[in-house]
Amino acid sequence: MKKIIFGLMVLCSTIFAGQVNIAVAANVSYAIDELVKEFNKTNSNTKVQVTLGSSGKFVTQIENGAPFDIFMSADMKFPQSLYEKKLAKNVPVIYAQGSLAMLSSKKLDFSKGINVIKDSSISKIAVANPKTAPYGTAAMEAIKNAGLEEVTKDKFVYAESISQAVTYATTAADIGFIAKSSMYDEKMVQYKENVNWVSVDPKLYTPIDQGIVIIDHSNSLVGIISDKMKNEEIKAFYDFILSKEAKKIFEDFGYIVKWVNLLQQ
Repeated sequence: MKKIIFGLMVLCSTIFAGQVNIAVAANVSYAIDELVKEFNKTNSNTKVQVTLGSSGKFVTQIENGAPFDIFMSADMKFPQSLYEKKLAKNVPVIYAQGSLAMLSSKKLDFSKGINVIKDSSISKIAVANPKTAPYGTAAMEAIKNAGLEEVTKDKFVYAESISQAVTYATTAADIGFIAKSSMYDEKMVQYKENVNWVSVDPKLYTPIDQGIVIIDHSNSLVGIISDKMKNEEIKAFYDFILSKEAKKIFEDFGYIVKWVNLLQQ
C-alpha cells in the first residue's frame, strides 16, 4: 500500500508540477489568453491550464473532486457555495463585473432596446441556461423586469454556456443575450454596435459580480501534493487576477472593475 501511495504521489507531482489548473467561466474566454500571457511575463515557468465552461457545472465537478486550483466564476453565488462547503480556501472576491448585450447577425432596430425581442421577426432567442450560467440568469431577469416574459416564453433556445449563446445568436437564433465582453474579441469585429448588437440596460438586471476563489483540496491526495509544490504558483496567479495589470485587461474587454482590496486568505 505504501508503494502504491508513493507511486501516486510521484505521478501526481510529475503531472502537476509547475502547472496551475483554473476553471474559467465561459464569458472570460475572450480575455483569458491575454491574462495568461501577461501573467507569464513574470511567471514564465508556470503553465496555466485553462478549462472553460459554465459556472454551475464547474461547481458540480469541484464537489466531485475535479483537480482545479482556482475557480473564476461568472457570479458570486457559485464560489460562495464552495466556500460554505469548505471547498474553497478564501471567501469569494470580485475580480470583475460583467455586462449583458444582445447580438444578431441581422440588422435589427436596436433603438427599441430590449423591446426588439418582441418583434414578429424574432422567433428564436438564444439564452444561456439560467440554471447553470449566471449570464442566462441575468438575461431572464432583464426580460422579466422589462415585462416581456409572457410574449417571449416560446421563443427561447437554451445554450449550455454564454459562449455557446454567442454561436446560437448568430446561427440558430434570430437574436441572443450574450456577455458584452464577447464583442471585444477580434473575431467579432464584423458585428457593429447599434447595428448587430447593443448593450442591455443595466437597470434591468442585478449587477453581474464575478468572483474568484482558490480551491481547497486539503483532504485529498492531490491536495497534499499541491499544498507542498504549488501553493506559491497558485497564489501568484490568484494575486495577478486581482492586480492592476489584470484590471486593465478586463477593462479592455468591456468589464467594469471596481477595485476593492478584499483579499482574505
